[in-house]
Amino acid sequence: MPKISVKVIDKSGKEVGKVDLSESVFGITPNKQAQYDALKMQMASLRQGNADTKERSEVAGGGKKPYKQKGTGKARAGHARSPIWVGGGTVFGPTPRSYQYHINKKVSALAIRSLLSEHQANKDLVVMDSIEFENKKTKDFAKMMHHCKLEKKTPLIVNDDENWANAYASGANLQNVMMLGAKEINPLALANADTLVVTKAAVKTIEEDYE
Repeated sequence: MPKISVKVIDKSGKEVGKVDLSESVFGITPNKQAQYDALKMQMASLRQGNADTKERSEVAGGGKKPYKQKGTGKARAGHARSPIWVGGGTVFGPTPRSYQYHINKKVSALAIRSLLSEHQANKDLVVMDSIEFENKKTKDFAKMMHHCKLEKKTPLIVNDDENWANAYASGANLQNVMMLGAKEINPLALANADTLVVTKAAVKTIEEDYE
């Protein structure tokens, strides 16, 4: 398969080599419909759907006929919790429901490849050799962000290094920084990030999953 050559930087922002990206994953023509379908599905599944109203049978009170049928001059009524009465039930109101639905796996994979390709085409893709820290220090992570010119961005950092627990903990307190494993990337995270940062190990995993 054709390859796309991209430079690789270290934590100090210096170029340390190049890596070849698969064109079938990082170089396709983005499919907007697949992106729309995947994003709509993911956002729908995040909806709580817990709005609830009571119908006339569920509202407390009522039961007895409020007044006699005829002779009062008022409109006839058989129940004090009729929907047209104040304090009555709600007609056709919302009840708890799930908004979740599914699309084909191939469409979801196409959406992810499309979003990866958009980041690469827009020069918003940064490949790093590794992101590992000896200690859990936010200061060290912020320093790396500064050296790589990411401090004013909203990056999605995709890491698949074996020892990235310290890196994850170090960056957890930084605002606007999203971090995922290579197996956890999803359309919504890719769409919300203005810069995609991936390690060489993550590139390999992503290509294995989506090529």
